[in-house]
Amino acid sequence: MKILVVDDEADVQPLFLQRFRREIRNGELDFAFSQSGEEAYTYLEKHDSEVVLILSDINMPGMSGLELLRLIRKKHETKPPTIMMVTAYGDEENYQQAMKLGADDFLTKPLDFTQLKDKLKTFAS
Repeated sequence: MKILVVDDEADVQPLFLQRFRREIRNGELDFAFSQSGEEAYTYLEKHDSEVVLILSDINMPGMSGLELLRLIRKKHETKPPTIMMVTAYGDEENYQQAMKLGADDFLTKPLDFTQLKDKLKTFAS
């Protein structure tokens, strides 16, 4: 399963690669990383059919995760990827807006990687 992780924090990529090293080594998961909404949208234009799940931060400079979510849902009305939104601010307003725009799930930072792995297994099956 190909997962696109979108987050402007530099430590996210090494953290995910370390936490999912067994799944990556076994060929269960493959990750791509973007540090902005714009970069993620450009990546999706080129690798659209590969990405099964998008895990996006909400608060980023430039295009926010919510704007990225809106654009992806608009472009992929028939067969959209699964989109999980992540934020350090687990407030009700962000949650409601993400769900209204079509998010499949909503997670708060710091991420509970055990919970995330369980959710990924559910989406993969």
